[in-house]
Amino acid sequence: MGKVKIGLVQMSCVKDKQQNLEKAIKEVRNAAKKGAQIVCLQELFTSLYFCDVEDYENFKLAEAIPGPSTNALCDVAKELNVVIIASLFEKRTEGLYHNTTAVIDADGSYLGKYRKMHIPDDPAFYEKFYFTPGDLGYKTFQTKYAKIGVLICWDQWYPEASRITALMGAEIMFYPTAIGWATSQDEDTNKEQYDAWQTIQRSHAVANGVHVVSVNRVGFEQDGAMKFWGGSFVANPHGKLLYLASHDDEETTVVEVDTKATDHYRTHWPFLRDRRIDSYAPINKRFIDEE
Repeated sequence: MGKVKIGLVQMSCVKDKQQNLEKAIKEVRNAAKKGAQIVCLQELFTSLYFCDVEDYENFKLAEAIPGPSTNALCDVAKELNVVIIASLFEKRTEGLYHNTTAVIDADGSYLGKYRKMHIPDDPAFYEKFYFTPGDLGYKTFQTKYAKIGVLICWDQWYPEASRITALMGAEIMFYPTAIGWATSQDEDTNKEQYDAWQTIQRSHAVANGVHVVSVNRVGFEQDGAMKFWGGSFVANPHGKLLYLASHDDEETTVVEVDTKATDHYRTHWPFLRDRRIDSYAPINKRFIDEE
């Protein structure tokens, strides 16, 4: 496609769902004023990160997709002529919920959804209590400005997910995410965790020869026990950082990427071409042992 201007909205959230939606729409408008053509919002941006506890009341935060939030965002996308990537808590039917990202094209049309495939269950990240693993497989979406791939947060750690998405033709890979530090941790641990998170995603850019965009929330939640670390970034197809957000501040930033760079990087560093696909069959095993 060529040059595309990407808007990243790194923001903090409050308890009120409507207030978060209105804030996100305001920042989409802000990004559009700065020239953004595709705007990515962070994971579960309409609420605080509720998965720190197992509470049945939190299921009330879920909604249908398409539904109220996507309807509002479709109107905004059409008005501003921007693509919007919107991560939401999906109620599929009674008792069945997903962590889902909707993609809305620049004409306001709803293109479809991706349901998070990898679901964590860690202290303060009890997502298996809320979310059914995705059953739509990996997805790409042909938008007005580029063919994009969307994965969600915990998917970030899996090269298999990024590889399949790239093989489906994604020109830019987006990761809406919500991850942070326990405020009881020391700074060395914090740095190690953030560096691992950023490094694995930059490696997806290198291995697949595509731009990677990661958009994280920021701010203190869980009564101050969790600091979402922000640090949103854009990496080029060789893993070079084109933009890096702070760990502390809300930011709405626009970064221009050139999808034509993929051909240059894949030609000069032909990792995609040189894959030995005939040797990869064992990857579908849980572990390779005598059993």
